[in-house]
Amino acid sequence: MSEHLTKDDVARLLSDPSPNSRNDLAAKIAHQFDSTALSDSERKLAEDIIRVMVRDTVVRVRQTLADNLKASPSLPRDIALSLARDVEAVAIPLLSVSTVLTSADLVEIVRSGTDSKQTAIAQRPTVPAAVADALIETASEKAVAALVANEGAELGERSLGKVIDRFGDSEAVQDPLVHRSKLPITIAERLVAVVSEKLRQHLVSYHELPAQVASDLILQSRERATVALFSGESDEGALERLVAQLAQTGRLTPSLLVRSLCTGDIAFFETAMSLLANVPMTNTRLLIHDAGRLGLKSLYDKAKLPSALLPACRIAIDVLKETPYDGEPGDLARHRRRLIERILTQYEDLAPEDLEFLLAKLGDLMVPEDRVA
Repeated sequence: MSEHLTKDDVARLLSDPSPNSRNDLAAKIAHQFDSTALSDSERKLAEDIIRVMVRDTVVRVRQTLADNLKASPSLPRDIALSLARDVEAVAIPLLSVSTVLTSADLVEIVRSGTDSKQTAIAQRPTVPAAVADALIETASEKAVAALVANEGAELGERSLGKVIDRFGDSEAVQDPLVHRSKLPITIAERLVAVVSEKLRQHLVSYHELPAQVASDLILQSRERATVALFSGESDEGALERLVAQLAQTGRLTPSLLVRSLCTGDIAFFETAMSLLANVPMTNTRLLIHDAGRLGLKSLYDKAKLPSALLPACRIAIDVLKETPYDGEPGDLARHRRRLIERILTQYEDLAPEDLEFLLAKLGDLMVPEDRVA
């Protein structure tokens, strides 16, 4: 064959219309399709022949076209769609990489396609949010697992929440979801409640969580893992969503609030108290930090929290005020050590499980200064 497509190729096809001849011509056309050496008339001829060949009865011919045209940026969209709607052997190469297909095209195929087609779309180098949502809503467990494993997939907080709604009990989905490079804090908190111990430890190690949480999780209750997740969270919007989620699922407990203060997380405590007492955040902060000490009690009572834990909260807040971070190495550890020691020495009415928690935290913090990160 000559280097370029010619009318002689068409004549040869007409004289020898065997599958082998058609397959050879398909390979030649596809190989030459993106060549800048093609004239306008040659490109028009190539497109016309390809449009005929996408309807060829021999799968091998159509597959040859798909394999060679899958990455072509100049492939006409109608041809790309014909191939993408074909049987799996023909469609999957296009669905995996073609940039000609639009998000709407991919959504249509997700909703009507097979598990293998859905998985191919989920593994594309980039998966737009609309396509990801369609996969989450309708695709198989295998396809959704492939989607959450794909760092090129646009998966927002709401979309990831839907993944947990559908496949929260699936280890095949949990594992790649936990191993994503970045997870919203609300998603991490939900995962703590459902994943295995091994995956919980990965959440702690790789999602910007404090280092000492790993030891907590080995001995832990769910509350300890939750405290670890929000510790240091600076995004007020994310913190508000986390608190609302905890309240909705019954996990915004009094002991969780005390534990947040014991780790120095006043922002979480303020956000939680604002929600529980139904008081605006500005007023909540004024009441919590009221020098007259009646503000905290009134807010605490309005939040309907148990009175037995109020003294521990008050001591923790006092220590937070008295012990500002100095910016020196180990300042966070020194701050938390002083706070827990004060509660242990001044407050004797802690419930056994809360005392056990504080003692465990104190043990974690009583380490040499040169070992504090």
